[in-house]
Amino acid sequence: MSLAFDAPDRDRALAARLDAELRRADPRTVLESAVETFGDKLALVSSFGAESAVLLHIAAQVDPAIAVLFLDTGMQFGQTLDYRKQLAERLGLTNVRDLRPSYQDLAVSDPQANLWQRDTDACCHIRKVLPLDRALEEFDAWITGRKRFHGGDRLNLPVVEPAAGKVKFNPLANWGKAELEAYAREHDLPAHPLVAQGFPSIGCWPCTAPAQEGEDVRAGRWKGMDKTECGIHVARAPGAPNNVGGDI
Repeated sequence: MSLAFDAPDRDRALAARLDAELRRADPRTVLESAVETFGDKLALVSSFGAESAVLLHIAAQVDPAIAVLFLDTGMQFGQTLDYRKQLAERLGLTNVRDLRPSYQDLAVSDPQANLWQRDTDACCHIRKVLPLDRALEEFDAWITGRKRFHGGDRLNLPVVEPAAGKVKFNPLANWGKAELEAYAREHDLPAHPLVAQGFPSIGCWPCTAPAQEGEDVRAGRWKGMDKTECGIHVARAPGAPNNVGGDI
């Protein structure tokens, strides 16, 4: 059954109720509740990165036809594109959608494909934020792979939260690295090929570097910069644009 909630106060009320019910639930239970509540108005957003296989495997067990949104920014590692195809086939996910930046946005803002050198926020905006915003217009809720142990703004991550006129589920919020690794071993899930090369978190190639031993799991993302998020998880009012240049 699909439910549409247009009013922000209803989103907040629904998210608060679901979070109270699910804040200690295991990830599969969270996913099952999300699918039961929103049906085909629910999407899972995945980077097909270093830790993505666990959530994707659970989702495939619950509903292999769930819409999986992958941001193909045009600057993904080749290994990520291969992994996305191979993992989707192995798990039996039948509705993986590749989201790409619009030709017009690239022509106007990044014609030489070097915007990342001048303004990483603006680059993330046209290659990630805008494509995802457009794709999410047909959905009432979405699922992320964020976890509290990643630190930063994620330390107090709820399991369910309101987000820009939608409800957002974070089924792995409570899990740490040990639980993820144990699940991957139990189900023999293939690792992203760059993990073995020292990449514990993987984004676009210009802004991702290996992390050093003992560093935070996301230390290689925008290394040396005062930036920890691409912008797709930045809170903003329902219907409000996420302006170029601002993870705010």
